[in-house]
Amino acid sequence: MEKLYDRAEIYDLIESDQRTETIRNDWKEFLGGKPIRTLLDVSIGSGGMTLPLQELGIRVSGSDLSEAMLARCGRKAEQKGKPMQLKCSDFRDLSCWEGRQFDCVASTGNSLGYVENGDVVRTLKQMDRLVKPGGYLSFDSRNWEKILRERPRFYLYNPFFHEGTRINLIQVWDYEADGSVIFNLLYTFERENRIVQKEQFEEHYHPFSLQLALDQLQAMGYEAPEIRPFPCAVGEKAFEELEWYRLIAKKPE
Repeated sequence: MEKLYDRAEIYDLIESDQRTETIRNDWKEFLGGKPIRTLLDVSIGSGGMTLPLQELGIRVSGSDLSEAMLARCGRKAEQKGKPMQLKCSDFRDLSCWEGRQFDCVASTGNSLGYVENGDVVRTLKQMDRLVKPGGYLSFDSRNWEKILRERPRFYLYNPFFHEGTRINLIQVWDYEADGSVIFNLLYTFERENRIVQKEQFEEHYHPFSLQLALDQLQAMGYEAPEIRPFPCAVGEKAFEELEWYRLIAKKPE
């Protein structure tokens, strides 16, 4: 079945000026004044989650496995008058950055779950090599422990609109025998109370525990990771109650 990442034009339909402002403000609260001037997103996709950082004075670079997503990201950055360096790369091998270091290296968009647990560890090691001493490593993720505990079947989004078309998105989750989870993404497009287009995509995830990441960060010497709801506006909750979280940890000087 087709992957959403192969259809960047549909992936980006959810974007709006209001959403961009919300993401920018969320980053501002999450980073809390940390001295971050350069940031590399190793799963930047079409840039929706990290391009807003440019408006906070942060120089953003990015890499991703999808050339189509990178092309779209590059066009959006150019349109804003803030071109950026982009590279096509799997985040399990970030040698394309040739040892360059950043104030913060992040993975956004729940991307670590795309790879198996051993490769999550491998990716964190790759990211660490590009973090400056005293810099930060960050990622966001769905709370896989909550998902596997409650095993919800459906995940619904509020309808949104694009050029007069109402777009509905529902996810149907299948729990596989090997512990992985398949997200079936079902889009319908409505005009004048009629469905005029349907799209279906499939994404395959490999749940990992927060402890897996914490253990690896500790092994690499990172200090007291901060874990916040994502978005921050959700408000402080116990980790067990969070649907999605974001983590940031400081590398020793």
